[in-house]
Amino acid sequence: MKKSILRWEFTGIVFIVLAGGLLHFVFELSGEWRPIAIIAAVNESVWEHLKLAFWPALIYFIIEMFYIRKSSNNFYFAKALGILLMPVTIAVLFYVYTAFMEDMLAIDLIIFVIAVIIGQMTSYKLIKMRALPPCLDSLGITLLLLMTIAFSTLTYFAPGMAIFKDPVSGGYGIQ
Repeated sequence: MKKSILRWEFTGIVFIVLAGGLLHFVFELSGEWRPIAIIAAVNESVWEHLKLAFWPALIYFIIEMFYIRKSSNNFYFAKALGILLMPVTIAVLFYVYTAFMEDMLAIDLIIFVIAVIIGQMTSYKLIKMRALPPCLDSLGITLLLLMTIAFSTLTYFAPGMAIFKDPVSGGYGIQ
């Protein structure tokens, strides 16, 4: 079963990377339809790029719930931590490298893929471990809910913080 779960996690990497790439353009392609801004990037801010990993990972988590949850340990905690690591990794690596050099699309794409791999492989490692205390799965569900609330609302109500600032327009969130 561990090989099957590993296949699921590798398939998730491909799904998240491809879906995230697509979500980068969906808002513009939709004619800037405001409801789609919940999941699609509306500008070039770091926050909007974090959504490109979060939403596909959440969708893939929901799919996995039906197929591997019952045959895996620590499922909710593992998936929540893996999903959390994706945007955290993207933000940390982006800010570290842009502190030393100009922002480059190729590096941004590599960081995105690395972040997805880290998230999915962390999830896999936790799923294949012996069962952890059930309270960690409760923590995972809570974490997933909090991330969903944040990624659902902060595009519409973006705080005036650097992570939300569009370097192109200078604005915050959806205009």
